[in-house]
Parts: sequence; structure tokens; C-alpha cells
Amino acid sequence: MNNIDTMSINAIRVLAADAVQKAKSGHPGLPLGCAAIAYDIWANEMKHNPANPDWANRDRFILSGGHGSTLLYSLLHLFGYGLTKEDMMQFRQLDSLTPGHPEYRHTKGVEATTGPLGAGMAMAVGMAMSEEHLAAKFNKENYPVVDHYTYVLGGDGCMMEGISYEAFSLAGTLGLSKLIVFYDSNKISIEGDTDIAFTEDVLKRFEAFHFQTIVVEDGNNIEEISNAVKAAKADTNRPSLILCKTQIGYGCPAKQGKASAHGEPLGDDNVVALKENIGWPSTEPFFVPEEVYAHYNEIAAKKAEDETAWNKMFAEYCSAYPEMKEAWEKEFDLDVAKELIDNEEFWSFEDKPEATRNLSGVILNKLKNYVPSLIGGAADLAPSTKTYLNNEGDFSKDNRLGRNLHFGVRELAMAAIGNGMVLHGLRAYVSTFFVFSDYMKPMARLSSLMRIPTTFVWTHDSIGVGEDGPTHEPIEQLAMYRAMPNFHIFRPADATETIAAWYSAVTSKETPTALVLTRQNLPQLAGSSKEALKGAYVLEDSNKETPDAIIIATGSEVELAVAAKAELLKEGVDVRVVSMPCMDIFEEQSKEYKESILPSAVRKRVAVEALIGYGWEKYVGLDGTIVSMNGFGASAPAGTLFKKFGFTTENVVASVKSIL
Repeated sequence: MNNIDTMSINAIRVLAADAVQKAKSGHPGLPLGCAAIAYDIWANEMKHNPANPDWANRDRFILSGGHGSTLLYSLLHLFGYGLTKEDMMQFRQLDSLTPGHPEYRHTKGVEATTGPLGAGMAMAVGMAMSEEHLAAKFNKENYPVVDHYTYVLGGDGCMMEGISYEAFSLAGTLGLSKLIVFYDSNKISIEGDTDIAFTEDVLKRFEAFHFQTIVVEDGNNIEEISNAVKAAKADTNRPSLILCKTQIGYGCPAKQGKASAHGEPLGDDNVVALKENIGWPSTEPFFVPEEVYAHYNEIAAKKAEDETAWNKMFAEYCSAYPEMKEAWEKEFDLDVAKELIDNEEFWSFEDKPEATRNLSGVILNKLKNYVPSLIGGAADLAPSTKTYLNNEGDFSKDNRLGRNLHFGVRELAMAAIGNGMVLHGLRAYVSTFFVFSDYMKPMARLSSLMRIPTTFVWTHDSIGVGEDGPTHEPIEQLAMYRAMPNFHIFRPADATETIAAWYSAVTSKETPTALVLTRQNLPQLAGSSKEALKGAYVLEDSNKETPDAIIIATGSEVELAVAAKAELLKEGVDVRVVSMPCMDIFEEQSKEYKESILPSAVRKRVAVEALIGYGWEKYVGLDGTIVSMNGFGASAPAGTLFKKFGFTTENVVASVKSIL
């Protein structure tokens, strides 16, 4: 390794240590231990162009161990992605471009928000799947317009988390040979040596996953690291795990190899000792020699040539295959609203009782023709969740063109993989039973935080699941997801509302959407309309200027509200029925619109929903009441359960009367 490489690697270490020390907060251990690995990947292996971080055919790099964010920030600074030295000095400070963990959309060059350990590993699998799918769709002989690798770096914690097991099991099954996983094996976790809780043979585990496994004995030897990458790329049938033996906190005499290097500043004296130990020319904070900057600039200029060559090839490709140019533009065009909003075929449905999960399946198979990037699947439940795209084939090791994804029973990884595919530019949806969305929550949260439009299809939405009993009957899940910022969750009542939910999902640009769908048949409601796109609307109104009361309902309970209105009218009580398929979107409407739907003058309100009532208080107020679940369900036919728990016309009528 020549001197400029050594200096360039140490620049990463110094910047990372100084940033953490100035913030008096952070994790210096990973950046110090992995600096050589990161340098080799970014300088010698990766295709990327700092002048255009969004270049379509760039290699992707995900730092799954997001706590080591100063490693990534140092790279972004040194390679010229727009992070300044002042940004490094503002690490972990309010409104800085260098937050505690890397955040997608916030900092240029960050491919995914990471922090929850293992999440980056699974998102990388989604990106690698996307690359394979797009390559199969668009590449022509002599025109490999989609041809890039996905690199992901994580440590022992990422390997301990179950999400990595799930994701890499699928990656091996699919033979994602352009996925290269770097395992920072320093055998240290926060509580000490990993032997206290983690003694398995990770290499054998990955061999069982059908990965190629490679060991780098010295994680500071860039020649050895580079040879490992060459071996990884040479295997075109399997993804690769490169286990790099490293030392946490490398270079700091008092901290190297110790758990204390993980998550606390080194200390001023130790930062000075680090710099002296590695032969750094100055102890001044954030000092980087000009020759190091010049070296990084030279590398960045060469990296830009990769995109220049690709742009030339892509122009020739578009000329030779004009139909592919059109397909490419349509693939990555997120603005499909204009094609769908007034499309009669899209909004049409059969006027008969139907489960909203079945309606969703019909709509999905219409959408596939309008949204070519639509791709997705279920956690081994597509026949039940109705999420299979007919005549589109199954994505597999032998068929990369398939648009149906088989995730196996792996809900957590499925959600993260879906996020990775959306980050790569596809319109991905993922699906399971609503009660099992509990397994997906951390990754759904990441989609909200990253502001990406992943779609979640969750069926079997209530006690209507019936005989499967309380283990399969969701109760508190809807309230949980409603509590999450930047997350739209629809519980539609009929075909029109289900179409509206899908329209909202595929036209969203920065918000994930969930559809919560019934197993049981529901009638088509005469008053339902595209107004569902506003989150709530008047389904059936009172004849009075000021209604006697308002019944608000979602999903299968809207039918009850309509029936209750009819019964109440017989007794001279005239109420308004409001359908609220998406509380989140309703909250985004103007004050004027919300007042027009739920006028403040009408304080007598009843909310009806066959899930926990938490969250409805703000709509019913002190003078209202809620017909909801107050505990878990039971095992019996759905009709029996709805009666047992009070979801009947008679009980809704009685609830309205009780507050009048």
C-alpha cells in the first residue's frame, strides 16, 4: 500500500474521530476499524460519480451499521459529494447535514436511512433484486444499461439481528450475485466480547444460505480487500460474503479492540494519541493535507468518466431501440395520476358484495398495465392476500423478469426489501395478514422516515377473521400505524374506496401507504365516491341543516352505520354518516374541509370500528362515544363474533340514542 493510500485511509479515521469528539457524542469504533475497507470500495471498486449522486447505473453502498455514520460522512466529504468540513464539524447538531445516523433524502450520497441494525442488509437485498429485474427488462446485446453492484457493510450486530437471517436466506435462494456483503468482524459489541452472546460460525451460516464466503485476514490491507472483491465479482451464481477481520477503534492505543471504542468519544488526549500513532502530520482538529484532497479529487474525476461512458452508451441504446427509451422513461415516471384519475376502466367494478381483499386483487391487476415498475408479493400468502399479478411470472433465479415476488415467511425482511426496491426506483408492494404487520413495523417506520412510497397490503383486517381466533385477529394495529407520522393507512368500505386507496398509493411520492382489507364480503355503497381520496367524506347526509348526530365509521362497519341511520330515521332521528377510510389523509385537509365534514356544532358523535377505539376520542369528543373492541377477539364464525362484540345495527342505534 503506497503512502497516499495510507494517508487517504487515515484521513477517514481522523475526520471521524474529530467529528465524534467535537460533538461529544457518537461511535468512533466502526469508522476507525473499517476505514481501509470503505476506502477500497469507494476508491477502487465502486462505480459512482460524486458530481451526480443520482446516476442511474451507479453502484450502491449501504452502511448497515448506521451508528458508524462518520465513516460515510468522511467519504462523502473527501470525495466531493457536497459535505463541507463545516458540515463535519456540525456532526449530530440541529439541522446539520451530518445527523447521528445516515438519513436518505437529507444528505446527498446516502442511499438509505440506517440505524436499526440489520435493516441496511435487507434493503441492500431489495436493491440487488431491483438491479437484476431492471437488467433483464432493459439490457440488450452490447448495451448493458443496467449493470451495477450493491455493497453493504455491517458488523456483528447486523448479523445477530434476525432480519439479516431472513434477507440473506432469500438472497442466496435467488442467487443475487451482484450483492456483496462486507462483514466487519471485530468480535466486539457494546457489552464486551461477542462470545458472551454470539458464538456461531457465520461463514458456515452463509454457506448454508448459498453464498460464496471469502475471508480477509487483515481488514487494513486494501490489496487483500480488493482481491476479495474481484473474487466476489467472479462468482456469477451466488451473492458473496466478505468477512473482514478488523479491530474496533483501530489506531487509538487506549481504545483499540475494546468495547469502549464503540459508542463514546475517544477523549481529547486519545484523539491526539491516535493521530500520533498513525503518523498524522497535525493534531489540529479536522486537518487534512492538501495532497490527500487532491488524491480524492483525482479519483472522483476518474469516477465521473464511468458515467460519461455510460451516457454515451445509453444515447446509442436509445437511438438503436427507441421503444426501449420510451419504456425506460415510463418505468421511472412516478406521475401516473393523470392516467388514472378520470380513467373509467380503472374506477369500474362489479356491483355485487365482495371482500375488499378480492377487489384489491382485481385493481392490482389493472394497475400493472399502467405502472410498469409495479412489483411485489407476499410473505407466502398471495392466494389469501390476493396480491398475485396474473401472467407476469415469478421473480426467481431463473426468471428475473417476473413481477411476482415470493418472500417466504419473512415479514420483517420483506418490508425492508420492499423499501430497498422503492429506493432503487421501483413501485414495490408487500403483503401479509394485518395482525402480522407487527413483524413489519420497524421497516414500515423506516419507509415513513425516508419518505418513500412503499405500499403495504394487509388483509384479514379485524375480528372478521373469525375461526382463526385472537392470534390472527388484529385489534391494536390500526391505532399503532395511525400514530406513525407520514404514513397513510386506508381501511376501505367498498370497491370505490379500495380503488381510491390504490390510486393514493401509486401516486404517492413521499408517503408510504397501507391498505387494510377484509376477508368477508361487503356491499357496494351507493354514496361512496372519489371523495375518499380526502380521507373522509359524507357518505349519507342528514336532511336537517344540523344533523342530530354523526356516525363515523371505517371498513366493514360503514355498512352498519348506514343501516343504523335508516333505523334511526324511522324514530325521527336524522344523522349524518361519515366514512373515514384514511384518518391520516383527512388530517391533512384544510380546516374548512374538515369542518364541512365534521361540523363543530354537532357534538353528538359515534365512531364505529371493529378494532381498538384508541385515537377516536379526538373525533367524538366528550359528548360522543365509540363502538369498538376493548380486548382481544375469540375463535368463532365472523358473524357470531360481530354480534358478541356489539357490531350490530341495534347496538349502533342504541349507542347513538345513548348520547342524544
